[in-house]
Amino acid sequence: MSRRLVPGLTSRHPLGAQLPAVYAEDDLAQRITESLDEVLAPVLAVLDCLPAYFDPGLAPADFTALLGAWVGADGDVPGAVSAHARRGTGAGLAEQVRQVFGVTPEIEESGAATWSATPGAPLPGSGRPYLVVRLRVPDPDAVDTAALTAFVARGRPVHLPFRVEVVAIG
Repeated sequence: MSRRLVPGLTSRHPLGAQLPAVYAEDDLAQRITESLDEVLAPVLAVLDCLPAYFDPGLAPADFTALLGAWVGADGDVPGAVSAHARRGTGAGLAEQVRQVFGVTPEIEESGAATWSATPGAPLPGSGRPYLVVRLRVPDPDAVDTAALTAFVARGRPVHLPFRVEVVAIG
């Protein structure tokens, strides 16, 4: 439903009542402000309810798609905020692949994080960046490898070279 098409929506703050007293009895001024009230009423209604627009459970259906686009959701807007927090991580990518393709992949990546109290301690991970997304399935020919590759390309960190492997279980 579009907020600009709500019939009978009135403004909680009519402009005519806010004009100086000299215009209170001016019919033309009051009609002009009533016209503006009709145009501004949907805007004021949205602003009055603004917190609800950022809650996927309360937001109007037409706004939910826009919310999803803001956080990179592919359909599941309520779960998108937590998914967005893990976006670009191995765990986040594995969960996205599982949701779309129905199989949890093995993720092999070059990066790592650690801390050390010893100066000059060796760095974790590999010096050469890489990402391998491996899907183990009963029938590798049943998986659309091109779609999986495109999906991983969208969900991985952009600087990270990757490859996709679809292998048979066994």
